[in-house]
Amino acid sequence: MVLIKHELRGQRVSFAVWTAAVAFLLAVCIFIFPQMQGGMDGMSEMFASMGGFTEAFGMDRVDFGTFIGFYAVECGNILGLGGALFAALCAVGVLAKEEREHTAEFLLAHPVSRGCVVAQKLAALLLEVFLFNVCVYLTAVACTALAGEEVLWGEITLLHVAYLLLQLELAGICFGISAFLRRGTAGIGLGVAMLLYFLNLIANMSKDAGFLKYITPFAYADGAGIVGSRSLDMGLVGCGMAYGLFGAAVGFFRYTRKDIV
Repeated sequence: MVLIKHELRGQRVSFAVWTAAVAFLLAVCIFIFPQMQGGMDGMSEMFASMGGFTEAFGMDRVDFGTFIGFYAVECGNILGLGGALFAALCAVGVLAKEEREHTAEFLLAHPVSRGCVVAQKLAALLLEVFLFNVCVYLTAVACTALAGEEVLWGEITLLHVAYLLLQLELAGICFGISAFLRRGTAGIGLGVAMLLYFLNLIANMSKDAGFLKYITPFAYADGAGIVGSRSLDMGLVGCGMAYGLFGAAVGFFRYTRKDIV
């Protein structure tokens, strides 16, 4: 527990900045909708005729003139990408920073096993991701009510659960990558998140690339699909959780046997 608290204290500034930034952008997006609603009568038809661009962002599968359709596409992109970058950046340096900052020798000299160190770091990472999502979810619900829109609890909650799962998968993958790094470059975390994001866009635009949906977590966190079916694709979710667990297991195995310098 001591190491979990230490990790959370060390990340409190980064956590506050990322949470505030994503929550603020989400709030702005929500409050903009009532002003835009009057001019959206033909917007869904216009977006539906934009070919590959429309398919990439799922705007052909939702009514953009409704609040939940607008939320799924616009707010979904903010939370999906912003949350993915946050989770990836937190995870990719969580183990590597001990060598980068030359604190590994001090930490591992204490009467605690490496396995315990890794487990507590992973627990702190997952807790941070969970708290980030709780804060953003509460902000979204409060702003929706303040904007005078009906809070569709089922759809909004399902969307946020999907984004939470997406971030947990990315956290697990980047946690595994972190165990192989000695300097913990943020660029790797950003690169992984952006690569998976664009793989989903490609999968949406081309039926021949449909197999990519089994690689990227953005496939099961697709707001348009979730709102349309009011459910998650549990097959894709299962694949994603398996990737995340595998990444975390690789990180645990690697770091417990790694030569610390």
